[in-house]
Amino acid sequence: MDDLKIAVASKNQAKIRAVSECLGELGIQHEITAVETDSGVSAQPFSMEETRQGAVNRAVSAIEGPFDCAVGLEGGVYEIEGKLYLCNWGALAAADGKVYTAGGAQIPLPDEIGQKLKEGLELGPVMDDYANETGIRHDKGAIGILTAGLMNRGDMFGHIVKLLIGQYKLGSG
Repeated sequence: MDDLKIAVASKNQAKIRAVSECLGELGIQHEITAVETDSGVSAQPFSMEETRQGAVNRAVSAIEGPFDCAVGLEGGVYEIEGKLYLCNWGALAAADGKVYTAGGAQIPLPDEIGQKLKEGLELGPVMDDYANETGIRHDKGAIGILTAGLMNRGDMFGHIVKLLIGQYKLGSG
């Protein structure tokens, strides 16, 4: 891979940073363009499928430019046995039409957060209230709050980006 021209399907700095840092760690020369896209799913995705679809929709929408590939990253929640879990998905759309997907970290949400999401609120503002901070989704994310800072949103999405780039380099789909 020479100089990779890649679109990140978001203006969210945590997502852009995750892609840039991951490519840097892998020694891949790159040029990133942030492209605002619509996920085409609920503002607060409520299943693994919906969260994954949001990532795919973002990546496919963003590849419509002069890019080698585009990455879409989406956070959501899903329920197991009455408990809500945080989930994260990524998709990489290649210029040749292939789309690669990968999932990331999952962690249970405290009941008080889960209840607010079930009432129709979005995770970002709920986490801001829970942690008494502002803009958590742009930096540490829910994962940072819920792991006492041992992982942040960029780390989590960086792991997903590595899974996507590995599939992209292999060329299987």
